[in-house]
Amino acid sequence: MTIKLLVVDDQILMRDGLATLLNLQEGVEVIGTASDGAEALQKAKKLQPDIVLMDIRMPGTNGVEGTRLIRAALPHIKILMLTTFKDSELIIEALQEGASGYLLKDMPTDTIVQAIKTVEAGGVVLPEDVTEKMLKELKQTSGHTPNVSLPQPPDEVNELTERERDVLRLLGEGLNNKEIANELFITEGTVKNHVSHIISKLYLRDRTQAALFAVKYGMTQDR
Repeated sequence: MTIKLLVVDDQILMRDGLATLLNLQEGVEVIGTASDGAEALQKAKKLQPDIVLMDIRMPGTNGVEGTRLIRAALPHIKILMLTTFKDSELIIEALQEGASGYLLKDMPTDTIVQAIKTVEAGGVVLPEDVTEKMLKELKQTSGHTPNVSLPQPPDEVNELTERERDVLRLLGEGLNNKEIANELFITEGTVKNHVSHIISKLYLRDRTQAALFAVKYGMTQDR
């Protein structure tokens, strides 16, 4: 099945260049482009892409606001953030608004395509070096320094079973349901049930927020 993409970037050369490169790849098709978040919403409504590749920093409606608008109006459409630099604050905001991950534009095309497939399969894309930077940023905004322990998770974590904690940790590592099932030797259906219970018990909106929760409270460090 071909994954339909909408590419959003204010720089026309970057926008059209990425669209051209991705259209040469098997299994993906760019069905439209947009220059900011507001236009992306209108194009998404009309074209119904599977995934939106969204630049973070854009004049007008930026990628964070664009993500919020699309996720509110079209929650079935997934969003993958793209940027040319590492910006923890905006990455975190985009993830909190429902983005399914983040990549650098200068990453190899094969890496971007694999990330697209991961997101389409239900996974979350959080590059290791960016995740490390996000952790430091989160610790600082929580009143901690990088040299001390991570912020304590809320009491609701105590409501999770041991298996749900395992699933939450793997969500934070970006695994999709099939990969989690293989890792834990359980069925995909069981994973889906665990994810639903995690989201409910922690009062989260979706699996992306669950993944961000795991990163924020250092649950991916339990291995």
